[in-house]
Amino acid sequence: MGGGARQRRGRVTITEIAREAGVSVPTVSRVVNGRSDVAPGTRARVEDLLHLHGYRWRPPGARVRAALIDLVFDDLDSPWAVEIIRGVEEVAHAGGVGTVVSAIHGRSGDARRWMTNLRARASDGVILVTSVLEPVLHDELRRLGVPLVVVDPAGSPALDAPTVGVTNWAGGMAATEHLVGLGHRRIGFVAGPPRLLCSRARLDGYRAALDRAGIPIDESLIVPGDFYPESGFTGCAALLDLDRPPTALFAASDQMAMGAVEALRRRGLRVPEDMSVVGFDDLPEVRWSAPPLTTVRQPLAEMGKLAVRTVLRLTRGEPLDSPRVELATDLIVRSSTAPPGRGFA
Repeated sequence: MGGGARQRRGRVTITEIAREAGVSVPTVSRVVNGRSDVAPGTRARVEDLLHLHGYRWRPPGARVRAALIDLVFDDLDSPWAVEIIRGVEEVAHAGGVGTVVSAIHGRSGDARRWMTNLRARASDGVILVTSVLEPVLHDELRRLGVPLVVVDPAGSPALDAPTVGVTNWAGGMAATEHLVGLGHRRIGFVAGPPRLLCSRARLDGYRAALDRAGIPIDESLIVPGDFYPESGFTGCAALLDLDRPPTALFAASDQMAMGAVEALRRRGLRVPEDMSVVGFDDLPEVRWSAPPLTTVRQPLAEMGKLAVRTVLRLTRGEPLDSPRVELATDLIVRSSTAPPGRGFA
């Protein structure tokens, strides 16, 4: 009997499978087409026979490779996103894989429309950048068998998805220690959105550096921000309005740092003579700012590259070295920082 099955490999019909399984032909057809309206026991018996006879079919959840990766952001209005895209595209292109870039703007409707489109194009994997999807959408990705990698997770990764991030806490500490080392004792901080892990880690690094230096933390020197230039501008303006403004400022993003520099310029103040400024990201344009910005470099393009490599390994069923990867940050010292001047010291 085994020899007969081997002789029929690749040529068995649905009718033969149905007869051997003791079910109807429509039942086998529903199994082959991934329909859900089949009893689990019946499905398992039919699938076993399909495998045994080498019938060419796709089990539920199996996907035709489309050579596409979905790259999903909350928003795309930042040069930070461009650097991530650059890294993703470089590795994807080299691997013969296309990239579909989407923004869901934190809105449920946008995320659901994106999921509908993802089903239609049968993407091989998803890279989610500093965003949060509803649990039902994560469940749908799992049901479809689409690998997910999260870059710079917005919250605690609770969905068994591999993550790629950077050492935000160490970066925040390095930036603050640099200013302390220059002699600054009143150091302002413009924070990022508190819902993001990276924002909280940078603030914690700032606090840890002050604590290590024996400098009391003055909560009035910590102002809210959202990573965009406008909040850096308003945050710096609020610090300048204090009775004792800081002599240095650490902004949790380069864009906020540039907004702070503009706030100082409009008040006739100079960087770094009147206030030192440090950013976070090392976006390409900050080396050409006036003055060039001291910042914490996070390897944005490398994060994108690693995310693609991780997705491709998952699509091939290869094990990962680690589900949680943090790339190192580096302090890049330029001309926007100096010892305290006459200004507010």
